[in-house]
Amino acid sequence: MKLAILSDIHGNLEAFQAVLDAIAPLSIDTVISLGDNIGYGPDSEAVAALIRERKIASVLGNHEMAVKNNQNLAWFNPVAKRALAIAQSQLTDASVAWIKQLPRYLVTAGLRFVHGVPPDSAFLYLFQLPENKLIQKLARADESVCFVGHTHELGIISLDGIRLEKESPAPGTYLLDPAKKYIINAGSVGQPRDGTPGAKFVLFDTQTLELTVKSVSYPFENTQKKIIAAGIPKMYADRLAPGGHPSGSVDPLKNVDSSGDKGNGQ
Repeated sequence: MKLAILSDIHGNLEAFQAVLDAIAPLSIDTVISLGDNIGYGPDSEAVAALIRERKIASVLGNHEMAVKNNQNLAWFNPVAKRALAIAQSQLTDASVAWIKQLPRYLVTAGLRFVHGVPPDSAFLYLFQLPENKLIQKLARADESVCFVGHTHELGIISLDGIRLEKESPAPGTYLLDPAKKYIINAGSVGQPRDGTPGAKFVLFDTQTLELTVKSVSYPFENTQKKIIAAGIPKMYADRLAPGGHPSGSVDPLKNVDSSGDKGNGQ
């Protein structure tokens, strides 16, 4: 089975469409979204509708969790709350109903898909876990490969039974070792935080164990203009440009966290 795994589209229709166009000529059996399809960007409703139209499977991200239960807004900082409020004002009843029925995780083809941290957290970040906890999670995992998003940065974490390795992959193809367990971060389609403007996603072949990291260009300037016109905080437009949010940089909201929630592990 050949899969395309997307994450953190965040209402960026231009980036999402560019990814769909890149996937179209490929022999992809299934497309899966790791959540946070909405928020930050100017086109949350259009993105949600297009996901449904294309029959793309999705799990809940922390932004969808806040739509599903507004008590989860307590974990968002004021700027992220304002952006999400604008996104929610766009959503139709059909989109809200769709969001509320999304699962916290999916397991298919022997793979696990979750927004934040396996087995089922939409809020917790991988970087919040000490190395010994990561080793425990991988060692105890029922699936050998888990795909996550949430940090908006590409990543490969592997465990050979003893040693934990972390890698920040560049676009290209990587062959997974069947003797290891993996957590793969698919990056972000619509709000990358690696200092480059391309829409990031990954492809995975369950037969060959080939992981392909992709980055596609799109007219991010158009999205920036729409973000500002919608009254969404300008920082979410600035992040789309080259160098807008360099990898490893200190986020202006780091006292809470870099994506708008406290990562409480729910």
